[in-house]
Amino acid sequence: MTTHDSRIPVAIIGSGNIGSDLMIKILRISQTLKLVAMVGVDPDSDGLARARRLGIPTTAEGIDALAELVGPTGVDIVFDATSASAHAHNQKVAAELGAVSIDLTPAAMGPFVVPPVNLGDHLDQPDISMVTCGGQATIPIVAAISAVAPVRYAEIVASIASRSAGPGTRANIDEFTETTSRAIAEVGGADKGKAIIILNPAEPPLLMRDTVTALCDDIDADAVVGSITAMVAEVARYVPGYRLKHPPQVAAISADYVPALDGPFTGKQVTVFLEVSGAGHYLPDYAGNLDIMTSAALATAEKLMQLRAENSIRRSSTTTATRTEQS
Repeated sequence: MTTHDSRIPVAIIGSGNIGSDLMIKILRISQTLKLVAMVGVDPDSDGLARARRLGIPTTAEGIDALAELVGPTGVDIVFDATSASAHAHNQKVAAELGAVSIDLTPAAMGPFVVPPVNLGDHLDQPDISMVTCGGQATIPIVAAISAVAPVRYAEIVASIASRSAGPGTRANIDEFTETTSRAIAEVGGADKGKAIIILNPAEPPLLMRDTVTALCDDIDADAVVGSITAMVAEVARYVPGYRLKHPPQVAAISADYVPALDGPFTGKQVTVFLEVSGAGHYLPDYAGNLDIMTSAALATAEKLMQLRAENSIRRSSTTTATRTEQS
């Protein structure tokens, strides 16, 4: 007797650290996704070798070989864990296969998505950008502050272990800062955003640390701290290593000139210190920057499919009710 597998078929493009960590996460913890293909370009890569040992169909011929690899079963989601420069072609091929592309590169072609902030706004999009690791760590905090007070300016500093920054991360440093800065405003709700990344060469490697600084004209300090604390708990539901390093700091400041605002400022400064450790599925715990990206991508895929199914059911129910009334 055969059983029907109701899990959603997905593929990963990119067999490096990010793709490999995402593969292990899907296999170990996802109840709704089924990994049906692992795609790379280096036949000797550890990621492809590990996928083969785990029984996952693989190819080293790139995404153009994906259709043949998955066959008539097809694929509903393609996770792109390659590079910003490769994403345009990868997304085109994914679209031709009828799959949603979840972009873990900083290409920023599709709408920015940070799961606890705005996933529900982009259910019908064919291409979803996961921003950057720094964005996934800090934009929820900016959004939490924006929820209770207008944010004039928000700046984030992401410090990651140099060892966790592979060739792809290093090649995309410019895209990281530009993409994250945009998303701080577009998703986080700040009037203006700025992002800085630091590759920390310390040995032994340090955990990912993120600092968020926000300027607001006036705030209810208790409301801001409460909103931040609630958001940290929400992110920690899918990134267990995500936590406040210190309690949020709220201070009154006044300055004749603030470069970020190009003028005087009197109001409140909110400073939040975060730490992110990896779950150890494939990468060491200091690679929290990679873990938060793969965790956010997995959470996005699972919730996206759930919400799409629920909306389809609602639309079907509404249509049936309308037809019944008309008859």
